[in-house]
Amino acid sequence: MGRLTRRAFALAALSAFTTTGAAGSAAPAPAPGGAGRSRATAEMRGMWLATVAGRDWPSKPGLTAAQQRKELTDWLDLAVRDRLNTVVFQVRPTADALWPSPYEPWSQVLTGTQGKSPGWDPLGTAVTEAHARGLELHAWFNPYRVATHADRSRLVASHPVRKHPEWAVEYGGKLYYNPGLPAVRAFVQEAMLDAVKKYPVDAVHFDDYFYPYPVAGQSFDDDEAYDAYGGAFTTRAAWRRDNVNKLVQEMAARIKAARPGTQFGISPFGVWRNASTDSRGSDTRAFQSYDEIYADSRKWVKEGWLDYVVPQLYWEIGNSAADYAKLVPWWAETVRGSRTRLYLGEGLYKAGASGQPAAWSAKAELSRHLTLAKKYPQARGHVFFAAKDVRTDRIGAMARVVADHYGQSANPPH
Repeated sequence: MGRLTRRAFALAALSAFTTTGAAGSAAPAPAPGGAGRSRATAEMRGMWLATVAGRDWPSKPGLTAAQQRKELTDWLDLAVRDRLNTVVFQVRPTADALWPSPYEPWSQVLTGTQGKSPGWDPLGTAVTEAHARGLELHAWFNPYRVATHADRSRLVASHPVRKHPEWAVEYGGKLYYNPGLPAVRAFVQEAMLDAVKKYPVDAVHFDDYFYPYPVAGQSFDDDEAYDAYGGAFTTRAAWRRDNVNKLVQEMAARIKAARPGTQFGISPFGVWRNASTDSRGSDTRAFQSYDEIYADSRKWVKEGWLDYVVPQLYWEIGNSAADYAKLVPWWAETVRGSRTRLYLGEGLYKAGASGQPAAWSAKAELSRHLTLAKKYPQARGHVFFAAKDVRTDRIGAMARVVADHYGQSANPPH
């Protein structure tokens, strides 16, 4: 997300087929836990591989198919090197596709031109190559973001928003599908399910963007949709939450119908509500996703709609507004007794980065997170944001995690 780091957006609220035309890749690296190696107790060890604005991959638009494929498989090999077992690959960053989709155009991150074929199938290749390495491939979709700009004329002529301009809302200099329109909700489900039907992805993964994060002085213009469809609700906020809930509930059912073995997971913002607002909330003083972006993540867990939840706990132990050490037990208690597995989203991108709290200058901070989480049996593993930071590892924080906690390979939980 540019320096568009996925969680940089929300942290501000406290002060994200096989090859058809590419050359063959090198032989896959040995799968984790291959012959002669035992695997640890099952736990999630994942990394997000972000493509919006070329955040992690590809390194630049317009590379040849062979170059793009080589870069992609290098990321998979990196996951194997660090004894990870899952890559969460962003395949629909902005109402576009990293596979040949009949619903939305090819993503411009591949060629620099929206709608232009890259000459190969990144998602199909990623699934095949991940599985060859013993990795799970979770296909990461952003349901409602259309563009990181507000210029509709820059969308390819075949784009759904060019055909249905009433589907989109301009907000904060960006374009979004309107979650309040039933036609939009039906369309985005079809667009995402196309990938599920075509490829044996291990999971469908949503990030935390449903309604957009608030922009000071601006309002999300869904008046017409609210007038048409919000009559049963006492507040617009309740209607908006219901719109998101419907998407989550319907996708949960449709994924299972399309490919029964495929999981469904979401990585919501790490704070649902503060206890000062709601007695069921966490001991935090932070941005409340329930109230601000209409994401009722606690309900998704309690209703059993998710196979797993990965709250983005991108704060250090001891943070005054959102303490990692307080949020882990809150989420552990939230999933207790539900069918939803809890994994913890880790802000590796902050380790050694300038402008971060002092705790992030210590290479042991992330390792301390994993040590703390082991006190809670509901916490079944961790996912690191993001791939580029796993590779760069500025101060050796990821290497410390691997040395301290990933001495042998592990299968992801099921």
